[in-house]
Amino acid sequence: MKQESFTVEEATRAAERFCAYQERCHQDVERKLKKMGMIQDAIDQIIPHLLQHNFLNETRFAKVFAGGKFRIKKWGRVRIVRELKMRGLNKKTIDIGLAEIPEEQYRLTFDTLSRKRNNQLTETDKYKRRKKLADYLLYRGWESHLVYAKAKELIPDD
Repeated sequence: MKQESFTVEEATRAAERFCAYQERCHQDVERKLKKMGMIQDAIDQIIPHLLQHNFLNETRFAKVFAGGKFRIKKWGRVRIVRELKMRGLNKKTIDIGLAEIPEEQYRLTFDTLSRKRNNQLTETDKYKRRKKLADYLLYRGWESHLVYAKAKELIPDD
C-alpha cells in the first residue's frame, strides 16, 4: 500500500481542521503531522502558523482539559496535573488550567463521589472497605490527605 503524501499546504489545512474540531496541545498536533508523514521542517513551519492564527493555544487547551476532566470524569487535581504534564505543558499553563475548577465545586464533587462510591462497596470488613474507597479515589487523582480523611469519616473505627 502506497502511503499518501501531503504538501505543506494540505497538511496545514488538515491540522487546522484537526485543531478546530476540539482543543489540542502541541504534542497532539505534532503526533498527527508525523502520522501524516510530514518531516520535521514542515512540522516546524505548520505549528507556528497554527499558533499565529489561534488554532493552537495551550492555555486554552489546559483550561478546557482541566474543566472537562473534572466535570465529566470527576478527576481530581493530581490526575489532571499528571495528564497535562504528559502532554508537555509547563507548570504555569497547568496552574491556569486548574484555576478553572472552583474550590467549592471541587470539594462538593469530592464529597458526592466519595459517598456514592462508599455506598456501592459491598465489603464488610471496615479496613478493607476503607482501602477500596481510598484506592478508588486516589486512582481518580484526588489528593491523598483529602482521601484518607474522607475514608476515615465515612468508615469510622467505631
